[in-house]
Amino acid sequence: MIRVGTCSWTEKTLIQSGEFYPKNVKTSEARLRYYSEHFDTVEVDSSYYAIPDRKTAYLWDERTPDNFIFHIKAYRALTGHGVDPKTLPEDIADSLPEKDRNGKLIYIKEPSILDELSKRFREVLTPLVKSKKLGVIVFQFPPWFQYSKSKFDFILECKSKMKNLQVAVEFRHGSWLEPARRKFLFSFLRENDLTYITADEPQYSTNATIPFVPEVTTDIAYIRFHGRNSENWLKKGIETSLRYSYEYSDSELRGFIPAIYSLNKRAKLTCAMFNNCHGGFAIKNALMLKKLIDPVYM
Repeated sequence: MIRVGTCSWTEKTLIQSGEFYPKNVKTSEARLRYYSEHFDTVEVDSSYYAIPDRKTAYLWDERTPDNFIFHIKAYRALTGHGVDPKTLPEDIADSLPEKDRNGKLIYIKEPSILDELSKRFREVLTPLVKSKKLGVIVFQFPPWFQYSKSKFDFILECKSKMKNLQVAVEFRHGSWLEPARRKFLFSFLRENDLTYITADEPQYSTNATIPFVPEVTTDIAYIRFHGRNSENWLKKGIETSLRYSYEYSDSELRGFIPAIYSLNKRAKLTCAMFNNCHGGFAIKNALMLKKLIDPVYM
């Protein structure tokens, strides 16, 4: 089965564009219900910025059909990114040194705090686990997360923190996918039941980005389409969505079909997720890809 969706259904510029939701679809509930009439899966990226509350996950479940699947992006503190202290649960924020509580961006390395954040992250997803609507937990590592032996240990720690939830990993530094390292990397992921995320993004001559290398390491194949905005991808000081301001052409989408079919032959579920979330680009590309895929696979 191939499922196609986007990495947000409430991204600010999507709503502002008016290119997908009818004018009378204005509430969070109405948008999710409308989205789920057109797609059977979505990736939640808001969970990267703050751990959602359990009520939110309950509402996601309530507002979608029985066969709908949510993929959840891991909270940024768990992937080694810096966090705004204001996004932490209040009691955890209060336990930090005063200099950290008042900081703009902090890096949490205390094992006990990371364990507690992991526990709360898992617990809020309980409604989706019970309804069998939870797909993978997306661990997107930072661009500076380079290939090294210690990083493999960190990846295993991430998996351990998610207990029995399916972890998917996305690398953003090209050192991970250098040709001589791919065989070992994919073997490691298979042996540890970690889903590899195939990513499409702008390409440079350096390791600043990763190449498009389709592969399957569990029974789930997962692709994230970031767009190919090479002008903005590495630019600093711009609004995040502008990095993803790119619309794939029909010919570009057709070019992905052989890879998608090849992945699907080796997986029980293939998810093609569009993260080019600026304006209506992700929605338009996802709808087009659905049309291009043979209905027998949908």
